[in-house]
Amino acid sequence: MSNELFDIEAYFKRIGYTGGRDASIETLTELQTKHVMNIPFENIDAFNKKPISLDINDVFEKIVTNRRGGYCFEMNGLFSYVLETLGFSVSNLFARVWRNGFEQSGKTHQVMLVEIDGDLWLCDVGFGGNGPLAPILIKAGMEQEHFGRSHRITVDPTYGYVLEYKIKDGFQPVYAFTPEKCCSSDYAIANHYTSTHPSSLFVQSLVCTMPTEDGRITVFDSQLKIVANDVETVTELDGDEAIHDALQKHFGLDELLRTKVKR
Repeated sequence: MSNELFDIEAYFKRIGYTGGRDASIETLTELQTKHVMNIPFENIDAFNKKPISLDINDVFEKIVTNRRGGYCFEMNGLFSYVLETLGFSVSNLFARVWRNGFEQSGKTHQVMLVEIDGDLWLCDVGFGGNGPLAPILIKAGMEQEHFGRSHRITVDPTYGYVLEYKIKDGFQPVYAFTPEKCCSSDYAIANHYTSTHPSSLFVQSLVCTMPTEDGRITVFDSQLKIVANDVETVTELDGDEAIHDALQKHFGLDELLRTKVKR
């Protein structure tokens, strides 16, 4: 897809963005926040054993035209293309996720580094957990807060940069990354594993989640969890119809998904 064919205005409408088009940190911040709060992280296709294409045409049609969500390779692939179209300097990288704050995965997550006026910023619109809602400045040890959530970057001699999330008892590692650039074939391999391997979470369980200004809304298999102002409400979803209704009510997923979400 060339810049002439990429309908960036349709993307802006999808995320409710009406701001500037300059390659500034202000633009980047608003774009990232709008994206993560308007497009859900979801794995419905992988859960239903449907192949996931990373071709930008297919990703645009799925997320923008059909108003779906996606997972990291789709979401960050789309966001990276948008940023490059606007003139940002973007490097696409791999990250190694820390499961539950202590168990490291393989390099199966896509993130971006964006350079603005000599500063490097971590950007990520495709992490379904405690990821950043705005760009994180690559400055070791500096706590950075957005919407009441705090992150920081530390440096590990083995794993490189580590994104950490502030919890009650301190900071917990989210994922680690190095500045080594990746290409589309790297992501194709990781995408195949993540969306097809029997041990992958995204093959085993249905996940749909999106942050809000005061918390997060998540459907995980047959459970709906809503966190608002540190108060958690959990509802068991009794059957397919209840799952479908929750996906539509809380994430705006279309009625057409009723034939695709299978338990």
